[in-house]
Amino acid sequence: MLQRIKKTIMHSYRLGVKDLIVFARDRLRLITFVIMPIFLMVMTGYVFPNQNALKNAPLGVVNLDQGPTGAQIISALNQSTSSNNGTLLKLTYLPSEAEAEQEIKDQMINGAIVIPADFSAKIAADQQATVTSITDQCNPQISLLMSGTLDMLMSDISNQIATKKVETLIPGVADPQGVTNPFVVETKGIIPGNPNYFEFMAPGIMAMVIMMAAMIGLAGSVSRERELGTMDGILSAPISRLSIVVGKSFAQGVRGLLQAALTLILAILLFGVVVHGNLGLVILLLILTVFSFVGIGIMISAIASDQETAMTIMMTVMFPMMFLSGAFFPVQQMPMVLQWISKIIPLTYSVEALRKCIVLGTGLAGMTTEVWVMLAFGVVFLAIAIPVFGKVTTR
Repeated sequence: MLQRIKKTIMHSYRLGVKDLIVFARDRLRLITFVIMPIFLMVMTGYVFPNQNALKNAPLGVVNLDQGPTGAQIISALNQSTSSNNGTLLKLTYLPSEAEAEQEIKDQMINGAIVIPADFSAKIAADQQATVTSITDQCNPQISLLMSGTLDMLMSDISNQIATKKVETLIPGVADPQGVTNPFVVETKGIIPGNPNYFEFMAPGIMAMVIMMAAMIGLAGSVSRERELGTMDGILSAPISRLSIVVGKSFAQGVRGLLQAALTLILAILLFGVVVHGNLGLVILLLILTVFSFVGIGIMISAIASDQETAMTIMMTVMFPMMFLSGAFFPVQQMPMVLQWISKIIPLTYSVEALRKCIVLGTGLAGMTTEVWVMLAFGVVFLAIAIPVFGKVTTR
């Protein structure tokens, strides 16, 4: 029994090394191997918006008020147009609300604020005044960011006006802001620093790279060898089907881990991602991700007769996983039906575990559910895949 296990391991290792050597000799595949994670990094880091994505956003300003309070708002807007990352808002002064709406329709500005003609008069008379914010409904994400920025700005101006009124009405008050704004909310995280949006994305990209290597690489490798005829020689050799499965999984797993490592290095160097957890635990989670997906890749490679069929099936399986796993969008924001579907996707648990480790610094004890679920997926899929692959015959 021990000799049989030793022989299986040796055959698997040799077959895996053979696949890696074949891969290393193909320069085009090597170039693609390196370019893909770089492309994903650049695309998600520079193209996808993050929490500081409001830059150079054109804002229309319609000031119909001739009083001092309207001028105070304009002054505050001018002072707040810059952030640490460059220009936050680009102000465009317009004569009327109708002109502002037309500019939004023409996509010249992303939104506008309108200060009514009686604004200063109402404030002076201790009445509540209204500033109108007009949003660009065809670009809801930018509108949401701009609305949030304007809400904070207007709240600050409102507090300043209220504080001055309290000082006038209640002379000698110890803390006017304590009257106008009795409490403030202090926000802090559980880890040091200020994590950026890319720290949310990086673990998902790493898990996706592993998934693509384990599934596309494995199915492509087997189907390609079947088309070339070399699989007939492997199947006819005096080695077990288990050795073939393990060997090819080993080769694709090594490739996936290398790509994931490259992804993490790029995330650290280009986007300042900080690994708050244990690096060894990150590696363990990546290996578990490989384990949970190899069974799916083997099943598809066994039932697909050629590369085209294998890739078609693979894309059909992969795309729902990519968008429902939480790699790009939080699962909690999805409809309840999609949230339930996400629970039967192995990528969901890989992304969640990696995110806990890298972003929050969680240890193994804090992700036991994710680890056990990934192990269960791997065992179940392999238990199905190995007998299916055993039925593959030579031509």
